[in-house]
Amino acid sequence: MAIPQTKPIALYPAFSELKSLDFGEYKDLKQFLESGESWWQNHWAWGREFLSYVGRNKSAHTFTRFRNETERFLLWGFLFKAKPMEQLRKADILEYADFCWQPPVAWICTANHEKFVFRNGYYTQNPLWAPFKLQLPKKTLEEQLPDKKKYKPSQQTLMATFTAIIAFYKYLMNEEYLYGNPAQIAKPDCRHFIKDAQVKEVRRLSESQWQYVFNVALELADQDRSYERSLFVITAMKTLFLRVSELSERPNWTPVMSHFWQDSDGNWWLKIFGKGRKLRDITVPNSFMDYLKRYRQFRGLSPLPSSGENHPIVEKIRGQGGMTSRQLIRIVQHVFDMAYDNMKQAEGEDNARKLKEASSHWLRHTGASMEVERGRALKDLSEDLGHSSMATTDTVYVQTENRVRAESGKNRKVN
Repeated sequence: MAIPQTKPIALYPAFSELKSLDFGEYKDLKQFLESGESWWQNHWAWGREFLSYVGRNKSAHTFTRFRNETERFLLWGFLFKAKPMEQLRKADILEYADFCWQPPVAWICTANHEKFVFRNGYYTQNPLWAPFKLQLPKKTLEEQLPDKKKYKPSQQTLMATFTAIIAFYKYLMNEEYLYGNPAQIAKPDCRHFIKDAQVKEVRRLSESQWQYVFNVALELADQDRSYERSLFVITAMKTLFLRVSELSERPNWTPVMSHFWQDSDGNWWLKIFGKGRKLRDITVPNSFMDYLKRYRQFRGLSPLPSSGENHPIVEKIRGQGGMTSRQLIRIVQHVFDMAYDNMKQAEGEDNARKLKEASSHWLRHTGASMEVERGRALKDLSEDLGHSSMATTDTVYVQTENRVRAESGKNRKVN
């Protein structure tokens, strides 16, 4: 039977701490697991084993996503369903999907918080943390209290939930802990999934919006050399189609200057460790080289990178090593905010609105979309983007079938 508890507690720390977790340092967690049914500790150990596998073999982003989903699922099983995984059936998984669609208010927070706080030699629960996060619009006024009852997961979030739970069951089946996967069976019948046949809009900046972003970054760097980093990050992410993770330091990869390299024909390339743990080389256009030289000059380096050079591509402001994804996102967001203010003042809110919504990933989409408009060969663009097939590039950026359909439908008559 579920214990009476209105607010859940975090079950798993970051991967670096998970590997050597000592319950003596996590007294809140130990007490929580010991307070429940005998199978709680067994299920927690299954989750730890699964997440250790994910952390070793997948990206840091995948680990974080799977950790959050595994944690939510186990907490629901502990505190609401009061039923071990081997007894769960398809109907139970669909009930869990309903739970995720509208979780209790006490299970929702409005910002990213650390799960544990280190105090007096122990990792204690962070009271601000909750399993679900209500995504607030940018520029939300601090005095406006968010209504947590309005939480609804996106289709992408719901898909990620099923993906993680199915993977968790598959792992346990492979290890012969369990002998069925009700999540796999339940997914097609989840009533919250919407079959989407809509025309997808690429989340990108227009030519005019990009010009405001670029002008802000350039003016900041011209006026204050400490903003050379911002100019470089903005131009690199847009021109080289980079995901923010591909420019950031990660536990298993640090982007360094020698990853820029020149072939025997004089062409420049950038070696990237990307999504799916794949290495690829991106073409570096001549127009970008001036910004690379400018940034290297600001850092006191030679104009062009050399083989064996181990300086991080984007170094931390303080300390050693490369910047993290969060630090890079803050740099981009600062430029976006200033560009939004400038464009709003010059051209009005309607034209500037997308800059208010934009994230750092929009720079990748913007650069790729502009290349499509320029007429670049789809095969070459697809390889620079790191897509597994040209079909993906076409679906996301070109949308050939939709363009043909739109053209064929323009001339139909009303009367």
